[in-house]
Amino acid sequence: MIKVNITKHPSGKISSFLMEGHAEFAEYGKDLVCAAATAVTFGGLNAILSLTEADLQIDQGEEGGFLRCVVPENLSESEQEKVQLLFEGMVVSLQTIERDYSKHLKIIFH
Repeated sequence: MIKVNITKHPSGKISSFLMEGHAEFAEYGKDLVCAAATAVTFGGLNAILSLTEADLQIDQGEEGGFLRCVVPENLSESEQEKVQLLFEGMVVSLQTIERDYSKHLKIIFH
């Protein structure tokens, strides 16, 4: 199962996320749940890196199955708003996957 841990500040702003595990929906290379979760998270991160000046701290596992991102705290209010909007879009897409494939992807908010 892929677990996505999303950490929010008390204000509701996303401060980090950690995605780890394997969906095990199908064999390697044919796993649609894995491909969808990967596309959504990397698409979200690529959008943030392309459309904002945020210097995200990103760590990923060499063999897959691990992706962590931490949002820097020193962002301007304008940049923070852009980052949050893009992260919220990513979360909505992940929730859509979770709704249809809850045995293979679980989102946990902290």
